[in-house]
Amino acid sequence: MGGRNETKVMYFILLGFSTTAEQQLLLFSALLLVYLLTVLENVLIILTIRNNPSLQKPMYFFLGNLSFLEIWYVSVIEPKMIVDVLSHDKRISFQGCMTQLHFFVTFVCTEYVLLAAMAYDRFVAICKPLRYPLIMNHRFCAQLIAACWMCGLTTSSIKLSFIARLSFCDVDKINHYFCDISPLLNISCSDSSSAELVDFVLALLVIMVPLCTVVASYICILFTVLKIPSSQGRQKAFSTCSSHLTVVVLFYSTTLFTYAHPKLMYTYRANKLVSVLYTVVVPLLNPLIYCLRNKEVRAAMRKTFACRRHTEEINSTVPDKGLWS
Repeated sequence: MGGRNETKVMYFILLGFSTTAEQQLLLFSALLLVYLLTVLENVLIILTIRNNPSLQKPMYFFLGNLSFLEIWYVSVIEPKMIVDVLSHDKRISFQGCMTQLHFFVTFVCTEYVLLAAMAYDRFVAICKPLRYPLIMNHRFCAQLIAACWMCGLTTSSIKLSFIARLSFCDVDKINHYFCDISPLLNISCSDSSSAELVDFVLALLVIMVPLCTVVASYICILFTVLKIPSSQGRQKAFSTCSSHLTVVVLFYSTTLFTYAHPKLMYTYRANKLVSVLYTVVVPLLNPLIYCLRNKEVRAAMRKTFACRRHTEEINSTVPDKGLWS
């Protein structure tokens, strides 16, 4: 390392995707469409939950917070990623890179814990139905959400304090489309063992503790549901969990290996492809899964838009105020 230039790197170059001129416009259009759809889907879910009294339940309180989180989750990565597809200047300042990393890790860690809180909500609803209103009251739900965000912010701050201390010498090219932990650890020219250890321990806690909570909750749910005598009752109980379980499997399966061993993951060519799954594809699918697999959300959406159309029709038939004056 002694032969390397020790001047501080002021910016990084995000290499992104290798595409031809013809492919750039197609990729740009596809990514822009996906981003706008993701934001729109999540905004619609938030509005539907807020405007429907039938959805004022803990389950949908958590879903609304998940949608809010995912809007920010995609917005910290995708706009820069979309612009860089057509731009020749793919630079990002060192401060900008650290800021992007901080918010991204915050949102990822928050989502891990939030999905565990949602699993606990389903556990209480199915395994302890009589105590459900008492346990999952509004105050406790708000405390759970606050704890999710605090966990994400704390984890991100600790990780960033170690990453920001690394030296990057004359290496300024990142073979990725955003500032992530794995590429930064790999291009560092200083000893990154402490940062790697801290990152691994925190990743283990933030991923495995919520994952164990999810698994334990669903094992209890499974045993409880199997005791229900009627098949209709079992199907109804499972239907309230299926959308959440699908989202958990998608999110955990695409992020688990990446953040359990980030430096090793960077050496694989599939790294960017896996990253696209959890930064672009999964956030797009999550709202669709909750809408398509949840009868209450579907019914509430139909009711919301039906009411709005009816209101617009009434307004269009009401004479202008000037005619009555």
